[in-house]
Amino acid sequence: MKQEVSDFIKLMKDELIGISKYIYENPETGFKEFKAQDILTKTLGKYGFSVEKNFIGLGTEFKATFGSGSPSIAYLCEYDALPGIGHGCGHNLIATMGLGAAVGLSKVINGIGGKVVVFGTPAEETSGAKVTMVEKGAFKDIDAAIIVHPSDSTHQSGTSLAIDAIEFTFIGKPAHAAANPENGINALNACIETFNMINALRQHVKSDVRIHGIIAEGGVAANIVPERAVARFYVRALDRSYLNEVVEKVKNCARAAAMAVGAKIEIRNYELSYDNMITNNSLSAIFTRNLKECGVTDIKGSDRSMGSIDMGNVSHVVPSIHPYIKICREGIAGHTREFAQATVEKLAGENIIKAACAMALTGYDLITDKNLLSEVKEEFQRQKSLS
Repeated sequence: MKQEVSDFIKLMKDELIGISKYIYENPETGFKEFKAQDILTKTLGKYGFSVEKNFIGLGTEFKATFGSGSPSIAYLCEYDALPGIGHGCGHNLIATMGLGAAVGLSKVINGIGGKVVVFGTPAEETSGAKVTMVEKGAFKDIDAAIIVHPSDSTHQSGTSLAIDAIEFTFIGKPAHAAANPENGINALNACIETFNMINALRQHVKSDVRIHGIIAEGGVAANIVPERAVARFYVRALDRSYLNEVVEKVKNCARAAAMAVGAKIEIRNYELSYDNMITNNSLSAIFTRNLKECGVTDIKGSDRSMGSIDMGNVSHVVPSIHPYIKICREGIAGHTREFAQATVEKLAGENIIKAACAMALTGYDLITDKNLLSEVKEEFQRQKSLS
């Protein structure tokens, strides 16, 4: 039966590459991915999946199911593009691999039991839909969640940084900057001092912490004391509990800066927060073995990504993996036009089929081998007790 799964996905190769190319040629940013949602759901419907669009009210998400009962294996599709760059993160390929794996496994599901679920997850680059899906219980009946990300090398599933997106708005008082500056309260000064204090803080946080920000608003004219200034920061750390500590210190920097100049301050999260990725190593080992059997042998160890992914939130509620598959020569960086172009070239087309096969076969193994599934679940419970 495993051969039947792989053979069917290989037969879909032209169709899958065509879908990836279509999404590439029609890039849509977060929560605007209606064309991607449409082609993915229509294809899943064609192959017998029960499809529900907008199932938690975000607009461009979807849930597709095939089969019934348990175990339930989820494949996750991302398909949002980057502004001005297009699919420089390769989400057109993530969508294609998830779809291909799900359809391939569905071809034997009636014979082995269980259920295949496909989640369409918009806006990973900003306020990722997976966060809301977790909060609304979308994964409560899922036994394992799998997603594969394109890269310039193949890596086993590793870690990612938890992230909070914090916005500080400083409210001061305008005045003529030359005639009577003493009557003003400079909101921009509070903003600048926030950056200075955060820079001083860097010496006193762990090495995995990343804090980076911009001044989104800094005044309207040089001869007016800035009444309003806005700074936006991403604050990241390797685990959620430590990130919470660092975020409070960052907020205190901004509060102190506002107090120093006499400005008022408003603080909010301007995007949803992502948790750190917790790889289920038992599940990762099954996928790695299947990937090798599918013809990918140059597989590097688990990668510590210094980026942040909303798959991290999923990994806190269900056994999960987020490995990487090589689609281009090493050195081509993600979030570039060069990487976007690589997603529609030959190597990407070949390797996403291999990865989709490995994803499907991993689901097959979990459904048909109760011992493997038990190992995955037991590890998840151990990890959960430590987090």
